[in-house]
Amino acid sequence: MTVSDIIERFLLDTLGDELSVNFNRNELAAYFSVAPSQINYVLSTRFTPERGYITESRRGGGGSITLIRVSENVDDVLLRYIDETLSDGIEYGKACQILERLTVDGVYTKSEAQLIKAAISDKALIAPTVAKSRLRGAILKNVLLETLKTHDD
Repeated sequence: MTVSDIIERFLLDTLGDELSVNFNRNELAAYFSVAPSQINYVLSTRFTPERGYITESRRGGGGSITLIRVSENVDDVLLRYIDETLSDGIEYGKACQILERLTVDGVYTKSEAQLIKAAISDKALIAPTVAKSRLRGAILKNVLLETLKTHDD
């Protein structure tokens, strides 16, 4: 388990069932004996909108941070991803974050998410590199549209 994993687990445990939690970046960095930039890294990679979180930070005072869990209807999440995230294509890592969020939300099982990830991986997309993100976006968009249709049934 990496330091980033440990910090992520700590923040998730601290958040618990609450919608938000406040903490001081420098104090958290001191607690884990890491640089404040490590805390920023964890927040920017593990607590993204694609994963259902928003972070708000205030300058000064050692970096006060509020971590907010976004509570959205599953259909709204699907529509937002369809409309915003996939319109111009998507990189594989960001697509995986979306699928992880939808797995946590119970839209997909772990095995369904793994199959979708396999279908949109660089290895599966036989296309020029410049076209892969658009092709991946189009495939994921169609999967999400189909999910939205069947989710309402």
